[in-house]
Amino acid sequence: MNRIALVLAMLATAASLAACGSSTGDRAISGGGIGAGVGALGGLLLGSPIEGALIGGAVGAGAGALTKEKDINLGKPIWR
Repeated sequence: MNRIALVLAMLATAASLAACGSSTGDRAISGGGIGAGVGALGGLLLGSPIEGALIGGAVGAGAGALTKEKDINLGKPIWR
């Protein structure tokens, strides 16, 4: 598997895990956090963890904001 495919797989994983909480804001925040973490790991493999975290965070936040609680529910956010 080449590096770009690995990063895309990691971003897809982050998007599928986003997000926890019932409000759109909670889901965007948690999705952004999950996506940033996964993106940073992918970016580390490609040599740019900061860019990976930024891209992953944006993808995760977008996925979290666009999903509903009934679609994906990881439970109550840790900040609540």
